[in-house]
Amino acid sequence: MTVGRELARDERKGIRRLVTGWCANYDSGEDICLPLDGSCYMLGKGWTGSFCRYFRGSVLPLDPVLEKAVCEEGPPPDTKPCAVCGKPFLPEGRQAYCSPACKDEGNRRRSRERMRKKRAKPGQGCYDLGLPKARGSKGS
Repeated sequence: MTVGRELARDERKGIRRLVTGWCANYDSGEDICLPLDGSCYMLGKGWTGSFCRYFRGSVLPLDPVLEKAVCEEGPPPDTKPCAVCGKPFLPEGRQAYCSPACKDEGNRRRSRERMRKKRAKPGQGCYDLGLPKARGSKGS
């Protein structure tokens, strides 16, 4: 038998956001669940455990961090904030960015900083070989 735990505030907020924004069974005009013809019990959910079948199968996978946090036993999973946007995500190995777009932006920022440091170093401009300057040619 599984024992449910109380949902954290961010988890409740995430469930509410998913239901009101993505659930096809939710009518925002009248704030009801269409199959139940009454209020959606997912909006007042305070504990893990039973979820609406449609919500769990079709809506919850849209937020993999929330899905892993509320569907698995034990403490919430270890998430890592994205180095660019700060959004929490489930890293795979040494992954530092949540999406390819953030990865590209992070690489641009690192490259920009590296070049800024390189240009700031003295004597890194033109080659200075230490040769005396050539003077006008003598003779003809």
